[in-house]
Amino acid sequence: MITYIKLAWRNLWRNKKRTLIAASSVFFAVILSLIMRSMQKGYYDYMIDSSVRLYTGHIQIHGKDFWEKRSLEESMIFDESTINKIKQNKSISNIIPRLETYSLISFGKVSRVVQVTGIEPDLENEVTKLKGKIVEGNYLGENSNGILIAEGLAKLLNANVGDSVILYGQGYHGITAAAIVPVVGIVRFTIPEQNKTFTYLSLNFAQEHFSAYDRITSLSILLKDATEIESVKSFLKNLFDDTHEIMDWTELSPELVQSIQIDNASGIIMLGILYVVIAFGIFGTIVMMTAERVKEFGILVSIGMKKWKLAVVTTLETIFISFIGVAAGVLASIPILLYLVDHPIPLTGETAEAILEWGFDPIIPFAFYSGMYFAQIWTVLAIAVLSAFYPFNFIRKLKPSAALRG
Repeated sequence: MITYIKLAWRNLWRNKKRTLIAASSVFFAVILSLIMRSMQKGYYDYMIDSSVRLYTGHIQIHGKDFWEKRSLEESMIFDESTINKIKQNKSISNIIPRLETYSLISFGKVSRVVQVTGIEPDLENEVTKLKGKIVEGNYLGENSNGILIAEGLAKLLNANVGDSVILYGQGYHGITAAAIVPVVGIVRFTIPEQNKTFTYLSLNFAQEHFSAYDRITSLSILLKDATEIESVKSFLKNLFDDTHEIMDWTELSPELVQSIQIDNASGIIMLGILYVVIAFGIFGTIVMMTAERVKEFGILVSIGMKKWKLAVVTTLETIFISFIGVAAGVLASIPILLYLVDHPIPLTGETAEAILEWGFDPIIPFAFYSGMYFAQIWTVLAIAVLSAFYPFNFIRKLKPSAALRG
């Protein structure tokens, strides 16, 4: 076998131009497939990360029926001992408590129903970067008695920083929750629905206003590694009883999951088309190499070389060419993908505006991970090895007399 390997390797470099052309087809196939898959996975990871940081977290803990009823009656007790128990899991990076409900907001003659979210300002800003969205006024403090309102809502109410709005709603156990609250800041959201309905209070003030002392409606949890979701969910289920519900982001955002699945299916179809093009390119190169060597094959068989041995040598040549192309493609793609990961491609025009309305930055992000490499490499190698059956079958049917005549 070693003799066949040596012979196959030497045969490659008898015609360097032919070998380089064949290896180049595999080289570009690897790079194209890796860039395409990196772009797809990068965008999915970006959408998921943006979604969990914007609101849901990787995992959310709330009262058993809160997700359906969105009522303060389904809130839960919040204290430091609960947080300390959760922090025992080293996979958790952030824990964000919130008190969420709906209320009527009025200023002058204008009234609107809005979502009111009580937050711990510093913890919230670590995750959602809410402070960076301030366009006028100041951010909330831990003991602030003011309110942050979305920019679109401020325009509807015709309210500015320094004005006082009326919050009127229902608190815990049906208690009336009414107060005159000063506007301390205005925040801008890219999603129109958020920009017209979102308001924020400090958690302490929200609990007091809605008579929900020491209570929250949800704990949003962010993980250091999203792949640890199932293990962390199991950990949390052992900490909390049946009066609590623990849901991950796939349950909290089914629309996002469906959009990713649909896009991934179309991406796989596009990748399949790319593989078909790649397969024809590689196969065409192998056919060309075989056609150029018909006379050579005829001479070798005429002087006594067994056809199966000749077929083994040509198969090894194809495999070597494939490995050369794959190795070169992998090495060349690493700096390209690392650069694209750090420098996403910016989008402009109508596409950028459409993406901004979903709350995402108008960019094409890329991902870089080892599993992506293995999948694409083995696929391209499989195509190349299957292409090797052509010269194998050609030699099997070869007639030396006809081959010598060209």
